[in-house]
Amino acid sequence: MDIMLFHSTYGLRPAVRAAADRLRAAGHEVWTPDLFEGRTFDTVEEGMAHQDEIGKDELLKRAVLAAAPYSDRGLVYAGFSFGASVAQTLALGDDKARGLLLLHGTSDIAANASVDDLPVQLHVAEPDAFETDDWLSAWYLQMGRAGADVEVYRYAGAGHLYTDPDLPDYDEEAAEATWRVALGFLDSLGERQPAAR
Repeated sequence: MDIMLFHSTYGLRPAVRAAADRLRAAGHEVWTPDLFEGRTFDTVEEGMAHQDEIGKDELLKRAVLAAAPYSDRGLVYAGFSFGASVAQTLALGDDKARGLLLLHGTSDIAANASVDDLPVQLHVAEPDAFETDDWLSAWYLQMGRAGADVEVYRYAGAGHLYTDPDLPDYDEEAAEATWRVALGFLDSLGERQPAAR
């Protein structure tokens, strides 16, 4: 699969590049756009302040420009936390999207969002202060109404960004379980015929 993988609010850290390498080793082509143009951060607060400084519209524009040269291929959009919200926005707006892999995050869904049986897989900690149970329940229902085929995996006791080995949130068992399931999901997308347009 052709995968557009977006980084978290910490920026394009080594864990994102390592994840891309893991996906490439499984036979996928992966791009990792740097929406922060080289900046990385040590805390969520610093990263969020930088996001606010750039602004949502500019960040989305950067993401769209990064994906545009490849979108005709039928991309799988993926991302970590903030990057997952970016991936979700792009996938719901791209009628050629082949799938959506969300790690640690979701986003608002436009009321008029509509997809044709888009495969979606979400991996998130349980509990997660950024992805509360009430929010996830509402998100799941809204994604279903939009036409997405959604799977949700929860990891009890893991930290929010539990796949990043350089962060206190890291949980090796949850991270490896996530990658096993996610790689299976990506393999399944390769076996599906793209939806007729």
